[in-house]
Amino acid sequence: MQVKFFLNNRPFIAEVSPNDFLLKTLRDHHVTSVKNGCNESSCGACTVLLDGHPVLSCSLLTVRVEGRHITTVEGISEDVKILSDLFSDEGADQCGFCNTGLALAVYALKRELKNPSDEEIKRYLVGNLCRCSGYQAQFKAIVRYVRNEQ
Repeated sequence: MQVKFFLNNRPFIAEVSPNDFLLKTLRDHHVTSVKNGCNESSCGACTVLLDGHPVLSCSLLTVRVEGRHITTVEGISEDVKILSDLFSDEGADQCGFCNTGLALAVYALKRELKNPSDEEIKRYLVGNLCRCSGYQAQFKAIVRYVRNEQ
């Protein structure tokens, strides 16, 4: 079956099976920035934005995105550059596997919550796991990004 949606604000058409998840569809079309971390909706590595809100692409059927807008890190490259620089400044980059999903969640957080508290930031990002870090350096970079302290 054919599914039409917008990928990073461009029309996109994919031929899929009814039980294909968005993660598979994107990766089958060489969108490899969306990571397959756990395939169980537990880690956040596969996060994309669906109409501006973070969702886990490993548990979202592709047929459910018909006519909707999907954003990956390629669609927010300016913000990804800023966040990447902040991660580097804070020494928060480790292996980088979680970074794309985390970047999309942080981007959505910044747009959704105005002047969030530290606790609100932590609660919003609770589904994005990093197996390499203790989160402190990442958190410092995220706070700087959200509060426009570049």
